[in-house]
Amino acid sequence: MFRLTLAAVALTASSAAATAQDLGATVFSSQGQGPALGFTLRGGVATAPEYFGSDEQEIGPALGAELNYLRLGGFTFGNPDPLYQRRGLSFGGSFRYIGSRDDADSPELAGLNDVDTSVELGGGLRYSTENFSTFGDIRYGVIGHESFVAEAGADVILRPTDRFSLRAGPRVLFGDSDYASTYFGVTAAEAGASGFTRFDASGGLLSAGVEFGAAYRINDNWGIDATINYDKLQNDAADSPITRDDEQVSASIGFTRRFTLGF
Repeated sequence: MFRLTLAAVALTASSAAATAQDLGATVFSSQGQGPALGFTLRGGVATAPEYFGSDEQEIGPALGAELNYLRLGGFTFGNPDPLYQRRGLSFGGSFRYIGSRDDADSPELAGLNDVDTSVELGGGLRYSTENFSTFGDIRYGVIGHESFVAEAGADVILRPTDRFSLRAGPRVLFGDSDYASTYFGVTAAEAGASGFTRFDASGGLLSAGVEFGAAYRINDNWGIDATINYDKLQNDAADSPITRDDEQVSASIGFTRRFTLGF
């Protein structure tokens, strides 16, 4: 069972009222050019806790995707320049995959109900400058937990060269009561079938931490990206009898490959 959760997709659209230079913006063009698509794929390896609150790590794939550019008819989205750095205020989509949890992989959870795989979809706002970025997202579990989560963060960005960058900043995660109950609650029936005490988990701030990242652009198409996350579970997530370690560490490293397709 692989428990890594990732924000795997970043789709950014911006207001045409602002300049394309500042926002990587949506631009309407009358030029008769054919359709084009630019996107980046990321693949590598990652390590993360087996489940939320686990004190054991597990290794698995680190996957991601980002839509960079779309031209369709008179509509242009994003920027075709592979070296373009987004600036200003924009809207972004957000995706997170959470693997299943069961006692076959984690015997210490014997007696608890299995938790199915979840897929969260949503979006939010981003604001970026050359040396600073911030974001806030809201997602809903369209598969699995069927509840709301909200995530926010900010980064200070250092650029020692035009191809190498370092970033670091805080992260917080909020979940509603259904989400907290799914991953941290223990029902009366589960308490009777396991060694856990009954626990009614309430929503709110569930984790707070920091992310460190580094990226190196090998050339216009290939790059390397690495991240380390430290998160400390908060409130009912930390108090849950399921939680064996409230300090959660995850890390990933992988290659990125940009593709540009014309039709």
